[in-house]
Amino acid sequence: MTRVVLDTNVLVSGLLFGGGPGEILGLGKTGELRLTMSRAMLDALLRVLAYPKFRLSEEEIHYLLYAEVLPHVEIVEVRLGPAVVTADPADDMFLHCAFKARASCIVSGDRHLLRLKSYRRIKIPFPSEFLSRRARS
Repeated sequence: MTRVVLDTNVLVSGLLFGGGPGEILGLGKTGELRLTMSRAMLDALLRVLAYPKFRLSEEEIHYLLYAEVLPHVEIVEVRLGPAVVTADPADDMFLHCAFKARASCIVSGDRHLLRLKSYRRIKIPFPSEFLSRRARS
């Protein structure tokens, strides 16, 4: 089974707006992909979902977390590793999670991660690129 890490912006986009990120989430829900997260990533997700611009109530955030995310992800224990993304060290949590989970890729819309293209043989594609590659294989 293909293990995948979704960065926070892809996860939020999929949860709230659908599109390619929503399609990837759907693949995780059906078991075609194994989505993995760390506790730090979960904290970041909750912080972002609470942004005023999304206008989500506590109940809506609770629903998204407990019905749409947690039943479909594997939480992995991740220790702090070496700094990789010096321009935005918060992005390192995705790299370390993917490495620990033995994920094949980190699907991202973050420019710092996308510039890397890969990390320890873990590919870092944009959502549409991930879906295109998946369709071809």
